[in-house]
Amino acid sequence: MRKDVLEFLQSEEDYLKFLRQQPKWYRKLSRNPELTDEFRLASLEFFGKTIPQRVDKLSNQVQMASFMIDMFHVLKDQQSTSSESSDTESNED
Repeated sequence: MRKDVLEFLQSEEDYLKFLRQQPKWYRKLSRNPELTDEFRLASLEFFGKTIPQRVDKLSNQVQMASFMIDMFHVLKDQQSTSSESSDTESNED
C-alpha cells in the first residue's frame, strides 16, 4: 500500500477500526488509492457519524426526553388527584 494512503489511514483511529472490520477496503485502497474519500464516507456511515445520522440520533433523544417529561407530568397529576381524594375521604369521617 502506498505511503500516503497508510498515513491517511493512521490519521484517524476509526479508519483503522473500520479497515479491520471491512477488509475489502484494504484491497480497494491498495488497488485504487484515489478512493480515500469514498473510504472516509463509508467509515463515517459505519460509525454513525454522518450529519443525517447525528440529526436522527439527536431527534430521538429529544423525543425520548419529551416522552419522559410527559410521563412525569402524568404521574404528578395522578399523585395529586389521589392525595386530594384521600384528603376528602378523611374529612368525611
